[in-house]
Amino acid sequence: MRQMLLVSAAILSWAYLVKAETPVPETVAPSAQLTEVYVDETIFFEGPTWDPKEQKLYFTAFHPQQQNQQILKLGPNKTASIWLDRSQGINGTYLLNNGHLVGAQAYGHRVMQYDFGTKGPEKRLTIIGSDLWNQPNDICQTPNGDLYFTDPDFNNRQTSAVFRFSTEGELTKIISDMPVPNGLIAARDGKTLYVGDSHLLLWRSYPIDSEGKVGPGKTFFDPDTENRDSPDGMSIDERGNLYFSGRGGVWVVNPSGKSLGLIAIPEFCSNVTFGGTHGCMLYLTCSGKLYRLKMAVRGGQFPHTESP
Repeated sequence: MRQMLLVSAAILSWAYLVKAETPVPETVAPSAQLTEVYVDETIFFEGPTWDPKEQKLYFTAFHPQQQNQQILKLGPNKTASIWLDRSQGINGTYLLNNGHLVGAQAYGHRVMQYDFGTKGPEKRLTIIGSDLWNQPNDICQTPNGDLYFTDPDFNNRQTSAVFRFSTEGELTKIISDMPVPNGLIAARDGKTLYVGDSHLLLWRSYPIDSEGKVGPGKTFFDPDTENRDSPDGMSIDERGNLYFSGRGGVWVVNPSGKSLGLIAIPEFCSNVTFGGTHGCMLYLTCSGKLYRLKMAVRGGQFPHTESP
């Protein structure tokens, strides 16, 4: 997530958006409508994660005026409840292989794990933390259980890093050549790490070897567009296509780095995840709004579920 500034934007109709020069991705369901499911113009939304067990969406909220951060749980009819208050800047979240929720805690300088509970976390566990970190921003896990998270230096762009925390408990700085690493996600086979750069405004890819270390990175995606919105969070579908928020909305990019189109969003879009009963609903967190969009594919974590 870029620095917590609300971004104003004109409200454009979905009909206008689909007529933009950049095509709508084929992974969007035919006749799908971008739908508001929660709105609060005073809040910056981030970090969405779907809990398939309870069939609920959790997302993070930054209140600039109140100087407070929360994790919210989406309810019916455009409602949401506070699931965790005073989260100390939990930003990016991710559903772990074991079914727990993990979060990058920007202001607490920690990686936190939470057990899902109806009214709030049943357990809270500090996985790892350090006061030397800038502000942990986003996090993901590979199939072997290793955690990867970004720690951007938004102010000076001197100490930014991406870390790996192995299943053996070893912390390693694996990337230090990006000015401001932001969102990240691993390929479904765990062999590639994708990271967005909020300074260079593009996305890079890094090969992951059998020991969890990464090789030299390369520019993976840099769209030819006048929009300079910062790259932020991301997701992946069952086909391995990447969903990159930033630069005008959500770009859908195949594993070879080819653009499949843009889901244009009126507001700044901070993050995206798949959810819904069959894993075919895309949820998009934005400045002041949370959207959903019906998809023709499942999320990368849902290929085992019943066909939509």
